[in-house]
Amino acid sequence: MRKVQHVFAAVGLAAAASLVAFAQAPQAPAGAPAGQAPAGGGRGGPAGPASFFITSVGKGDGANYGGLAGADAYCAQMATAGAIPTPAGRTWRAYLSTSAANGQPAVNARDRIGAGPWYNKNGQLIANNVADLHGDVERDRNSINKTFALTEKGTVVNGVGDMPNQHDILTGSDSFGRARAGTDDNTCSNYTSNASPAPGTPRGQGPGVWLGHHDRTGGGNSSWNATHKSAGCSQANLVATGGAGLLYCFAAN
Repeated sequence: MRKVQHVFAAVGLAAAASLVAFAQAPQAPAGAPAGQAPAGGGRGGPAGPASFFITSVGKGDGANYGGLAGADAYCAQMATAGAIPTPAGRTWRAYLSTSAANGQPAVNARDRIGAGPWYNKNGQLIANNVADLHGDVERDRNSINKTFALTEKGTVVNGVGDMPNQHDILTGSDSFGRARAGTDDNTCSNYTSNASPAPGTPRGQGPGVWLGHHDRTGGGNSSWNATHKSAGCSQANLVATGGAGLLYCFAAN
């Protein structure tokens, strides 16, 4: 009899542990399709206000956004178009680095976007802070990928295998979100140029802008913010390398 009691006790403890684990695990919202990650980017955190998106369309003038101020204004414009309220105390900023020019120092994209955390339009966590976003301590502690890096409309951006591929996102940055070293034009004259390189110029050796792949595919590495340089600054140049002049937009706090 004592042995049977021990068996029932063990079964009861196992069932209780299973119930606790289920209650603690991040659950997808009711009615969510099978396989959909829960709010919080699948990490069990609470849903947050939308504070990150990729622009669904570019401005249409290549990398010429009228400088950082113009790019920031475009992010704010697209947030409004996508019915994303600006979170209290925050300002929309384009994730762009600039080179030193005209007596002005270089600007790092990572220094423009606030401290975090940031969430997509579905309330799913993109990154908790700047260090996680850039992998300062541990790589890939962010959710920038084709599934979670959504537009202001909550839609997926075309990537490798889609027509047309638009995974090239303007950043002008290295993988840690800083302005790139050297004298080459890596930012299309700090986002004021739509120039094409002279005929015959090898790719990457004329005016251009550094790009990331939001889908983490192609280009020889999986960087979301520093995969390769564009073949020029015009809209046609950006399209030719798999882009559309799209921007990462963050609500900076």
